[in-house]
Amino acid sequence: MQKKQRHLGEILYRKGFVDKNNLIRALKKAKDTKKRLGETLLEMGLATEDQITEALAKQFNLEYVNLDEVEIPQSASKLIPEELVKKHRVVPLGQDNGELKVAIKDPMDLDLLDLLRFRLNTELRCCLASPSKIETLINGKMDAVRSSIDATAAELAAAGHTIEAEVRRAQATDESDEGPIIRLVNLIIDEAVKMRASDIHIEPMADRVRVRYRIDGVCVERDNIPKNMQAPMLARVKILSGMDIGERRLPQDGRIKRTIEKQDIDFRVSCLPGYHGESTVLRILRPDSVNIGIQAIGFESEDYQRFTKIIKRPNGIFLVTGPTGSGKTTTLYSALQELNRPDKKIITAEDPVEYNIAGINQCQVRTDIGLTFESILRSMLRQAPNIILIGEIRDGIVADIAIQAALTGHLVFSTLHTNDAPSAITRLIDMGVKPFLVASSIQAIMAQRLVRVICENCKVVDPSPDPHFLRLLNITPDELRKHPAYKGAGCNRCQGTGYRGRIAVFEMLEMNNQIRELAFARAPSGELRKAAVASGMKTLLQDGRIKVFKGTTTPAEISRVTQAEGLVMDA
Repeated sequence: MQKKQRHLGEILYRKGFVDKNNLIRALKKAKDTKKRLGETLLEMGLATEDQITEALAKQFNLEYVNLDEVEIPQSASKLIPEELVKKHRVVPLGQDNGELKVAIKDPMDLDLLDLLRFRLNTELRCCLASPSKIETLINGKMDAVRSSIDATAAELAAAGHTIEAEVRRAQATDESDEGPIIRLVNLIIDEAVKMRASDIHIEPMADRVRVRYRIDGVCVERDNIPKNMQAPMLARVKILSGMDIGERRLPQDGRIKRTIEKQDIDFRVSCLPGYHGESTVLRILRPDSVNIGIQAIGFESEDYQRFTKIIKRPNGIFLVTGPTGSGKTTTLYSALQELNRPDKKIITAEDPVEYNIAGINQCQVRTDIGLTFESILRSMLRQAPNIILIGEIRDGIVADIAIQAALTGHLVFSTLHTNDAPSAITRLIDMGVKPFLVASSIQAIMAQRLVRVICENCKVVDPSPDPHFLRLLNITPDELRKHPAYKGAGCNRCQGTGYRGRIAVFEMLEMNNQIRELAFARAPSGELRKAAVASGMKTLLQDGRIKVFKGTTTPAEISRVTQAEGLVMDA
């Protein structure tokens, strides 16, 4: 890629996309806000995304392509693996004279071009396309996949392959015949995957067995299985996951691997003895969960730039905080995928290893044989890694090792269970870590929660959003007139919930001199929080408000994940 010849503003002006006065205004605002000129012009409504993309293509001597006007051959979709397309948001356009023609959205992402050349082992001819059109094209392909899954589920039901039908078959069959039970368990697993569930809950009750799926973070009751099928069902799950079918008194853990819809999926299985029998949970671990790309997690533009800048620092600690199920692992895996290049050595210590990532050395904690976080960390430092991921900092010993690694030139990622970002500082000090070590080693802390996304298929303006939630989010009537709230009316695609998919809300605390001084002085988390907000930290609630105003989620969802933990006073 050749060096840029002219300034973007000059090109936009010469092409007639923006006049001189507006260009001067935008340049001043971009300088004041430290944003790119193109981003500023878009925010001010002074230029369209297509115009900015066309000018950028001219600036970097690239071909500009309008994806609405080009015909992409079907064969092009096979030229780049789907995981690369999803993660890096690139569109293969075809091959010409031995070169692979691809559409990209950022001409300055030289690392991406190097990675594509390395992974695909071919010459590239890059074109520039507008980011929104690239997203539309990729998401359109994903919609087609979802439609195919829904159609498959409907075909199964039409053929009588439903959970209810399998229960009837099992009840009508001799107890020695395991076939119906096998089909029933397989069908529950397959249906949960097709319904995008993250967990399957099989829960013994006094007179029945309840089956629930957790979809977009919320449990949905699916079926009630007769009590007399409890024992054979559980035995089948134990056999699949490698558990001891004779042990009913102690908790057990196992793992299942299945291929569903041509996708290899892992299930982490937990069995817990209870009053009415053993409660079983199957956690569904989809490989595509860690290939979604950092931008797809839910960052606003400015936060995305900050996040990628922080994770590319050579050393220090980056912490992600939040309760169980808040997406911490997905965020950190996405960061590792972004940094996973041939010139970097990455080692992880996890309990358990949830997803396998090619090119990364992943170590599983095994406390039963003495393989703890502490022992893995001490050994991995002798492996000369560039980047270390610690699944969770659980005690002061692990925290001390992580800090020493950060201070000796390693980039360390880990998680903590705290409600917000500033509380991570006080938590580490409470673990016994010396305040000056905390202050000098941490680069940034990010707290996050997952909220449900309004279903695009049935999205409508909410004419009367609940005033209780509006008050909690400090949304005024004037703000509501400018940015109306939306909701999902409910449709087949979202199973009538009005939501489909999840996205994260964040708050990111970057360490500065003031916060380091407060940490050194053992300041309480409330004082740290005030200083962080005064320094420009956008809180979880504020990020949630932005997503409500953009029509991504609802006031009720933001209130659900913030009110429960006393975070609603931050707006």
